Amino acid sequence: MALLAALIDAGVRDLVLSPGSRSQALALAAARFEADGRVRLRVRIDERSAGFLALGLAVETRSPVALITTSGTAVANLHPAVLEAYHSGVPLVLLTADRPTELRGIGSNQTTHQPGLFGRAVSTVHDVEAPLEGPVDVEAVTTLARDTVAAALGHPSAGGGSDPAELPAPGPVQINVAFREPLSAPVTALPEARPDEVPRASPSSRVRLPVDAEPATLVVAGHAATDEAERVARALGAPLVAEVSSGAHFGPQLALGYRELLGDAAFGGAVRRVVVFGHPTLTRQVPALLRRDDVEVVVVRGAAPEAYDPSRSALVVDAVDVVADGAASADDRAHRAWVGRWVQAGRGVVGDHEAAPDLEAATSEEPAERAAFLRGEVALLRREVSRRALAEAIWRVTWPHDRLVLGASRLIREVDEVVPGKRIPVHANRGLAGIDGTVATATGIALASQLDDSRPGVTRVLLGDLTLLHDVGSLLFGDGEVRPRLQVVVGNDGGGTIFDGLEVAGSAPADAMRRVQFTPQSVDLSSLAAAYGWRYSRAGTRAELDRDLARRWDAPVLIEVPLVR
Repeated sequence: MALLAALIDAGVRDLVLSPGSRSQALALAAARFEADGRVRLRVRIDERSAGFLALGLAVETRSPVALITTSGTAVANLHPAVLEAYHSGVPLVLLTADRPTELRGIGSNQTTHQPGLFGRAVSTVHDVEAPLEGPVDVEAVTTLARDTVAAALGHPSAGGGSDPAELPAPGPVQINVAFREPLSAPVTALPEARPDEVPRASPSSRVRLPVDAEPATLVVAGHAATDEAERVARALGAPLVAEVSSGAHFGPQLALGYRELLGDAAFGGAVRRVVVFGHPTLTRQVPALLRRDDVEVVVVRGAAPEAYDPSRSALVVDAVDVVADGAASADDRAHRAWVGRWVQAGRGVVGDHEAAPDLEAATSEEPAERAAFLRGEVALLRREVSRRALAEAIWRVTWPHDRLVLGASRLIREVDEVVPGKRIPVHANRGLAGIDGTVATATGIALASQLDDSRPGVTRVLLGDLTLLHDVGSLLFGDGEVRPRLQVVVGNDGGGTIFDGLEVAGSAPADAMRRVQFTPQSVDLSSLAAAYGWRYSRAGTRAELDRDLARRWDAPVLIEVPLVR
């Protein structure tokens, strides 16, 4: 009880738990704190889903989220979400119940070596011995909780050591709590709230970047780069290549079609300085550019613990300050021309995969011409949905009050390649870029973004069929759990078509590739949705897709979009 109270006082506003015997005291206390209005509680029976749900909540709220599990394999099931949180710099507090010291190492049931289970993926591990009879040392528990939350946020602890250069990156931390029988007692009065403000660390290193005299700078924004990348690109008079989940995929400097441009000597070959924000993960061209000997690389460190530095020789800093140096200006003719060439060429690369409508025919005085125009428009709406059309449709209907989550599949690359700039919240689990936990993460983001009932936003998650099936358990909402406005849009092409891009696909036996790489499945998604209590719709044409995306559903919905392989 005292531990949860101290964590809440230290800034934890969301708890996610999975049921279990050894963790019953924490779980029942969490329910009391929820009833008292001091915390938001979510319950999931699968710890892997619970972990990614907490990840989504923390991503959206930008606050630490606590996870409560019982002992044994329950703790191990958190590992995928813990790794993603570590590599993405997302603060999670793991409250793992355990056996007391006398029951460890003797073959006790549901007992393993929980402290250290997550290795370097957690910056802090506290192994708390089972309490004995007598009063709880509230001050010691309070210090433990506040220091743990500070470590999760990458902030100085209450006990000192506030040199920002020595602080860990934000990420997961673990409090492993042992319990002796009896495992819980009746909950009486809750501890009084004693809120505390955790101090924040300032950036430890900055660099002054001059506007280059001869324009040759490129700004690269990878996943979670934030809009700072767009601001710096404008200040430097540099083109911006920004992945769709960067938070910087907008603005006048944005160059689309960057994969092709980076391989072109007139564009990528002319780059002499690159400023990198975030974690680029969607192309081979970006790391190839950063490894070139003739390119100066400046990497702006983000929340992740490892700076993105394929060259292993970049200047790594926490922030940059752009300065005018001499006669060079970000707004002079040379820099405007440098940016303009990238922007115009990128538009040409992406192009328009469909001819523009003949507006003159639409308003023609000739009935036959108007009729032909209408027939063409109807035929377009009746077409099957291509990957590009799916990407463009979901981008078109998503706005700043919405949230878009992209699964690790072929579709995120399609979106990244073709959608124009628009400042909307986009997330993807790109810390390790695994397919696991996508539905759970999106659910957490939806729940957090819709806390205010007056907000009209919808959370859409775009993913492939295998990514859905890998996380199918996260479709389950228990009794009393909030069901957010959530659209899970499944591009179903019958297997892992992302592996079509592997070089080996051209030489390996087709039947072997099909079985061990493509792994096609034949699940009836409509029955799956019904089993979990979800709405379901099949969008086989452009018109059906537009209808389903724009419709206001009264429950979470699974929208299946058949795609040609």
